[in-house]
Amino acid sequence: MSPNLVISPFFLAGAVLGILGAILILAGIGALMHARPLRFVLRTIIGLLFLALGALAGTIALGIQGYQALTREDVAARISVRPAGPQQFQAAFHFSDGGEAAFALSGDEIYIDAHILKWKPLANILGLHTAYELDRVEGRYHAIDQERSAARTIYSLSQEKPLDLFVLRRHYAFLAPLLDAEYGSATFVPVTRPAELELRVSTTGLLIREANSVPK
Repeated sequence: MSPNLVISPFFLAGAVLGILGAILILAGIGALMHARPLRFVLRTIIGLLFLALGALAGTIALGIQGYQALTREDVAARISVRPAGPQQFQAAFHFSDGGEAAFALSGDEIYIDAHILKWKPLANILGLHTAYELDRVEGRYHAIDQERSAARTIYSLSQEKPLDLFVLRRHYAFLAPLLDAEYGSATFVPVTRPAELELRVSTTGLLIREANSVPK
């Protein structure tokens, strides 16, 4: 189990609600055994409600693993790109969480996309705000004919997780009052020389800048 998951407030809330729900249901069974049907019904209903709320909190905790809360404009990664031959280049990622990865890519440009979770005002009250997770990196060709026929290089940037709220939202309409996951975001820039880049993410999406450039 991920240490970040264990300390997640939603995971802790889910665990507490689940325990309280189980205790109330057991108390309801005890009331039934003592011929107190009203207490049985009341405790069982409240216990089931707590269990449902705990399951929802646990689902949110699992589903947002790998996603990072978005402030105004965050640096998601620093990228060192180096041409390695005609339409070939290396890209070394240094992520904001301290992780690193390197990829050999084919094409004229580096292309990166991400999943964006936009929480609705109802969820904002619970402390949930727009979050993002980088999804893929690939090499992109200028020419459409090459996009269709030349070698493609695509790598995943996302974490493996048991649940992903971006995917769940697309499959289950009942999550619509809580969040919007109807779109992703992507950005690409040409790689013609060695360069240090910053991959930035804002509420309007992804963008890539030279690492020493000044945001406007």
